[in-house]
Amino acid sequence: MSSAIPVFEPAYLRLLRSGELEQRVKLAWRHLEDCDLCARYCRVNRLQTVKGAVCRTGERAVVHSYGPHHGEEEPLRGWGGSGTIFFSWCNLRCVFCQNWEISQKGIGREVEPSELAQMMLDLQGKGCHNINLVSPSHVVAQILAAVWTAAQRGLRLPLVYNTGGYDSLEALQLLDGVVDIYMPDMKYGDSETAHQYSHIRNYVEVNQAAVREMHRQVGDLILNDRGIALRGLLVRHLVLPGGLADSEKVLAFLAREISPNTYLNLMDQYYPCYRAYDCPPLDRPITAEEYRQALALAERYGLRRLDKPRSLRWV
Repeated sequence: MSSAIPVFEPAYLRLLRSGELEQRVKLAWRHLEDCDLCARYCRVNRLQTVKGAVCRTGERAVVHSYGPHHGEEEPLRGWGGSGTIFFSWCNLRCVFCQNWEISQKGIGREVEPSELAQMMLDLQGKGCHNINLVSPSHVVAQILAAVWTAAQRGLRLPLVYNTGGYDSLEALQLLDGVVDIYMPDMKYGDSETAHQYSHIRNYVEVNQAAVREMHRQVGDLILNDRGIALRGLLVRHLVLPGGLADSEKVLAFLAREISPNTYLNLMDQYYPCYRAYDCPPLDRPITAEEYRQALALAERYGLRRLDKPRSLRWV
C-alpha cells in the first residue's frame, strides 16, 4: 500500500468554493466592532478608533515589510524561502523583543486588504513555499479579507500563522479551515513570569488553550517528499537565561497534552535587546549549558522532531 502524500491543496480553497470564506470575512469584520480577536479582549470598536486597543491598529493592517525569508525553520524556508509579511504592532509587550521597532513603535504603513492580497501573490510569484503571516493576532479580519481576494486571483500557497501565542479562541474559530500551518510561540511555562516580562495576564492558560485548538485543526506537521511543510503545527520555544521560560513545563505540556510528534524549534538565539538590559538575567545571552539542558529535556519527554538550532552564542 502506498504511503505517498496526496497532492496538496490549501485549506482556504475549499472554503472559497463553498462561499464560506466570504462569510468568514464578513463575520470577522463584525468582530472588529467589539474586538475579541486576541486574548486581551479589549472590546474596542476598531472601525472607529484605536484608543484603548493595545495593538494600536484600526480598520487597516499596518505592514512593515514583506519578502522571501531564508532564515525560518527548514521546512518553511526550503530553497525558495518563506514568503513573510511582517505586520507592525503586537498584542504583547515583551521587554526583550528583538523586533521592537516593528512591534512597539509600529514602524510601517497602512494597507488595504487588496494591497495585502497583492503582496501574497507577489510572494507566490517569487517562488516562495508559503505565505508566512508574522504577528497576525491583531489583524485576523484584515488577513481573511486579503486571503479571500488573493485566492480568487490565484493564490495557491499554504498559509503560516506565525504568532506570539496569545490568541483568542474566537479568532482561531474564524481561522479554522483557512490556516494550513500554525506556528505559535510558547514563551513561558509560568503566567506570573509572562506578566512581568511581556505584560500580559494568564499567558500560560491562554497559550495552552490556543495550541490545543491549533493542533485540533491541523494536527502534527506534514511534509512533502522534499521536506517542505504542507500542513500542521510547528511550535517555537525560546530558551531564556536563568530558566525564565520554564522550559520543562512547556515541553512536558507539548509531549503529554499535544503530541510527542510535535515539530519543535527549540530556539537558542536569545540575546538582550530593547529593555532587557534593565531586567537581569535577561541582560545576557543564554549559555551553552542552558541550551544543552533544554535539549536534554526535549529528549526526556520524547520530543525528537527538532529544527536545526542556529549558531549558539557561547559565553
